Amino acid sequence: MQNKININMKEFEHYISNIKNTEASLFQKDILLTWERSVEELKAVLNIADALKYLHSNNILTRLFESGIAVSLFRDNSTRTRFSFASASNLLGLSVQDLDEGKSQIAHGETVRETANMISFLSEVIGIRDDMYLGAGNAFMSEVGEALDLGKEEGVLNQRPALVNLQCDMDHPTQTMADFLHLTHHFASSDGNSSIDNLRGKKIAMTWAYSPSYGKPLSVPQGVIALMTRFGMEVSLAYPEGYELIPEIMETAGTFAKESGGSFNVCNSMDEAFQNADIVYPKSWAPYKVMEQRTELLRNQDTQGLKELEKRCLEQNAEHKDWECTEQNMRLTKDGEALYMHCLPADISSISCNQGEVSAGVFEKYRTDTYVEAGYKPFIIAAMILANRFENPVETLEYLMRRNDKRIHI
Repeated sequence: MQNKININMKEFEHYISNIKNTEASLFQKDILLTWERSVEELKAVLNIADALKYLHSNNILTRLFESGIAVSLFRDNSTRTRFSFASASNLLGLSVQDLDEGKSQIAHGETVRETANMISFLSEVIGIRDDMYLGAGNAFMSEVGEALDLGKEEGVLNQRPALVNLQCDMDHPTQTMADFLHLTHHFASSDGNSSIDNLRGKKIAMTWAYSPSYGKPLSVPQGVIALMTRFGMEVSLAYPEGYELIPEIMETAGTFAKESGGSFNVCNSMDEAFQNADIVYPKSWAPYKVMEQRTELLRNQDTQGLKELEKRCLEQNAEHKDWECTEQNMRLTKDGEALYMHCLPADISSISCNQGEVSAGVFEKYRTDTYVEAGYKPFIIAAMILANRFENPVETLEYLMRRNDKRIHI
């Protein structure tokens, strides 16, 4: 049986060249917030993800680990990110083990430091989603990271596992980097090569949209404005009065826009943000101040207070039902054909709810695009793991290409 594959090397070499050009190393470095990492480091992850996706699409085995586990801890519900993490880990050869806190000694008061070390003896990566409490999720991940550093330093751990932020209260790096990678391909050059530079000057409208539910995290819009402004894009953030994001992150986005030559504007009109936009990203989120109140009530286990807050917030949301992405306001975008994006699941009017973030017609037109967008996430996660665990990603990827083993033998 023929075990080797004949493929065109040009595209793969394009990604390898881009990684080399970044001259960035993420070896034993975590990406918990994209704005804590350099532009060159982010570019490296994007190109590693592209290279892995290229190998996978050409049926080339990318297994790098012969043993080891990937630990997943989800403190909130998830479909895409949960399966993306499992897929990414398996892509590299790792077995996935879910950490159910209710079935662990955490329920009996085990410390974060102890748990982090106990689950890491043979672990290569830990993925965490913790977006329920404003001011707590990212702090928890940082505490886990510090415990892992100490465990390695004290000789408790043979290796310090990579730590992947699968969404926290501040950022959703695997989502927004998958979004960005999707954009590089959507706006690829005429020769078919994706390029980050092609996004410079493109306008993206990151807007609030009506939802019949409340309490949606701030991390996606915050992650979008903080990432897209790094690369010279024109970012327009729109929301009704009272639906602000964390002020410090909005300030950070403004600073990044100035540094990159892009722009960052804030308004209170979806139509204004959509005007001449190349990309639109209408997504509901809870007001910053509401999330602060919700966190306090959750910590105090104030069930009645949470019910009252939810009632007030749903009433507040209902005042802005006109914040819906429709065929009418899509006509305001560039040539009336802006790319619609969403992290999913979207609240689709007359489909998943009576009225929501996007009309059924608009969503159906871009449904395949949103699925393609989601499909980049496993490769972004795998790229973060690879960059963290392997000192020379270029040599590692070139080894996979030289090995040239089939993933599926057909």
